[in-house]
Amino acid sequence: MPVSLKDRKVLVIGRGSGIAHAVTLSVFDAGGTVVVAGRDPDALAEAYSDPRVTAERVDLTDEASVAALAERLGTIDHVVSTASARARGAVGDLAHDRVLSSFDTKVVGPILLAKHLAPRMPEGGSFVFFSGASARKVMPGMLAVGATNAAVDALTRGLAVELAPIRVNAVSPGTIDTGAYDGLGDQRKAELFAAREADTPAHRVGRSDEVADAVLFALTSTFTTGVSLSVDGGESLV
Repeated sequence: MPVSLKDRKVLVIGRGSGIAHAVTLSVFDAGGTVVVAGRDPDALAEAYSDPRVTAERVDLTDEASVAALAERLGTIDHVVSTASARARGAVGDLAHDRVLSSFDTKVVGPILLAKHLAPRMPEGGSFVFFSGASARKVMPGMLAVGATNAAVDALTRGLAVELAPIRVNAVSPGTIDTGAYDGLGDQRKAELFAAREADTPAHRVGRSDEVADAVLFALTSTFTTGVSLSVDGGESLV
C-alpha cells in the first residue's frame, strides 16, 4: 500500500513555477516537508514565499555543486528532479553545446544526484526523474529532446536495479500547459495546443497538477520502481 509522506523530507529540483511548483504543493498536502533547489535559490525562495520551504542552490551540471548540496542536506527521503535544458531544433540546426547541456541536465545530473544522495537515504527512499513523450513519439524538431528523454528512461531502469531497495522512477509528460510554451508567442502556442487537442486521445493538453499527481504516486507506491509513468493524454500513441 502507498506510504505517507508525513514528516518526510523531499528535495524538489527545478524552477519555482509550473510542474516543480505543483509537485511542491502536492508534497505539502501529503504532509511532507520540501527543500527546493536550483541555480537561483533567492528567486526560488521568492517564488514560494512560504516558511515551510527551504531554498538551496544546485547546478546539476557541476558535480561539486551536487556534492555540496548533499552535505548541506544531511539525510533526505525522496528526490524529484524536474530540471531540463531542452535542445529543440532540426538536426541541421542543433548546436553541440545545446545537446550536451540537455544530456548534462537530465541524464548526467540524475546520475550525480544518485551518486551523492542515495547513500543518505533510508531503504524506503526514492528518486523521481523526468522523461517525456518525445522518448516514444518521433516529432520533427525534437530529435535531441527525444534522445535525452529516452536516455532518462534507460537510466531509470538501470538505477532502479543498482540502488535497490531505494526506488527509482520517471514521469513522462506530454504537452502540459505550464507556461513553458509562452516563448512561442500567442499564435504559435495556440496552434500547438489546438493540434494536440485534435490529435491526442484525451483531446486536450495537460495540467501541472496532473503531472504532480503522478509524481506523488511514484513517491508513495512502494511496489513501483524502474518505470516511466506516461502522463500525456495518449500523445505518444498517435
